[in-house]
Amino acid sequence: MAEGNGRAWSSEVKDLGDKIATLTVTKAVELSEYMEEVHKIKPAAAGVAVMPGGGGGAAAVAEKPAEKTEFTVQLDGFDAAKKINVIKVVREITGLGLKEAKDLVEGSPKPVKENVSKEEAEKIKKQLEDGGAKVSLK
Repeated sequence: MAEGNGRAWSSEVKDLGDKIATLTVTKAVELSEYMEEVHKIKPAAAGVAVMPGGGGGAAAVAEKPAEKTEFTVQLDGFDAAKKINVIKVVREITGLGLKEAKDLVEGSPKPVKENVSKEEAEKIKKQLEDGGAKVSLK
């Protein structure tokens, strides 16, 4: 039994684990597909991480993360001279009353619109920036 972090590992398990840890991304994906097709064993995780130092020093994930589909438009600040204009744009976008829109603008950074598509988020961002606001997409 080999030792590691206070726990005893069999040499067979240790050797197998060391081999898996040094797989390249391509080989890790191939292994995953092999296990699923030949042995009907589907990996629990969506991807296999390659540890730094293994596989030629590469540190990566087998599958790229899913592209984000929902965004939050956040008001980060505003040009003081254009505060009233920013409040008007916020009201137009959100449908908030004057006091609520004013509180949102003065309380920045705050989200203006959440869970919107990338296209809608870009449109809202442009509206707010044209009105004098500093905006970010999250």
